[in-house]
Amino acid sequence: MKRLLLSWSSGKDSAWALHVLRQSSEFEIAGLLTTFNQSADRVAMHAVRRVLVEQQARAAGLPLWTIPLPWPCSNEQYEALMAQACRDAMQRNIECIAFGDLFLEDVRAYRERQLSGSGLTPIFPLWHMPTPTLAHEMIAAGLKATLTCVDPRKLDPSFAGRAFDEKLLADFPAHIDPCGENGEFHSFAHAGPMFAQEIPVVPGETVTRDNFVFADLLPA
Repeated sequence: MKRLLLSWSSGKDSAWALHVLRQSSEFEIAGLLTTFNQSADRVAMHAVRRVLVEQQARAAGLPLWTIPLPWPCSNEQYEALMAQACRDAMQRNIECIAFGDLFLEDVRAYRERQLSGSGLTPIFPLWHMPTPTLAHEMIAAGLKATLTCVDPRKLDPSFAGRAFDEKLLADFPAHIDPCGENGEFHSFAHAGPMFAQEIPVVPGETVTRDNFVFADLLPA
């Protein structure tokens, strides 16, 4: 079996990628790889608190590999830190890094360039799964998630903090991808078949910052 790290954003797609990978006999999942905004101690983009991601890792029964990012962080700094993380992974006999991307070709191409020459193979276990079907499949399987970040240029701010459920899917405007693959929203997964137990959360403050609407979650 190939030893693999899963790029872990804390959201539903990362969680579902873990579920899919665990059904394969090809890979041994060695850990969850997460970047954190060093000044806020939160997941980059999703803005989820570190303590909640640590609870996810425990519920998944996997070690959390963290990459602290300075704020602000240039693309050059980001790529240098990721390159060091790749070297560290190679030294620990990691062979692959998996990503929960669904269909954005430019994002996949960037990840492939990023890993080119690193010795690590990029894996995309959810690639080209049809997102309308996938969203319903996630919910039917018991995955629970909360929208923690909304791009108000694409989706009404009132969706921030809502549960990822069938009512949410029904309420989405027709142009919204049901999995948010075009950046409409990001989420925090707190229950599902990839976790041994649910991560209890309570809603915190909702704020607008850097042109995004963030719904904070607190450990219950």
